[in-house]
Amino acid sequence: MDKIITVYHGSQQIVTSPEFGKGKKNNDFGFGFYCTESNELAKEWAVSSLNNGFSNRYSLDTEFLNVLNLNSPEYTILNWIAVLVEHRLFAIKTPVANRAKRYLIDNFSVNVNAYDIITGYRADDSYFDYAEAFLNNGISVEQLSEAMKLGKLGEQIVIKSQFAFSKLKFEGFEVAEKDKYYILRKARDDEANRLYYEILEEESDGLYMLDIMRGGILNDDKRIPRNISE
Repeated sequence: MDKIITVYHGSQQIVTSPEFGKGKKNNDFGFGFYCTESNELAKEWAVSSLNNGFSNRYSLDTEFLNVLNLNSPEYTILNWIAVLVEHRLFAIKTPVANRAKRYLIDNFSVNVNAYDIITGYRADDSYFDYAEAFLNNGISVEQLSEAMKLGKLGEQIVIKSQFAFSKLKFEGFEVAEKDKYYILRKARDDEANRLYYEILEEESDGLYMLDIMRGGILNDDKRIPRNISE
């Protein structure tokens, strides 16, 4: 990561002064200010079917910041999903899924609050569905890894600490037109789902969540995909 980077925050509002401690605790990585290095993705995330949005632009000085990149080879896809299930609200449909949630948190979670910045996949509707299917033993970890690459739905950079917030400087904004960016957002999501259902049609003899629990599989197992970013 370069010392000074440009990040964008997609929103229904112009946010000139992001505030530490605001936001929703049930976001992907807990409290934080959720951004991306892609202006186009920020615009897609900003709009709804009814309203335009704004892509807020910031410079971020990352020098001296402690960065957690969940998409680096140091981590597996199960680290990402463990952090996700610890913070997001999942539909726990079976006792197995409840045990799976606890197993992932106990054996794969990372303390995101120990870092200034988090980089990882954004669990929008599609990604969240894939993660939920894995938690409920519906797809294998290999299928989940493939699904995370579909549609290039995007990585996010989350500003976590008060120190990191102090390094964030508002540089301006652009309007995100719903008539353009909602269509792009939906097309990206539809393409990801189309490819996802193709994956489901393929027979998988890989590791399912139940296999992982029964086998006592941990983070150093070679069968768990690493470095899930392209």
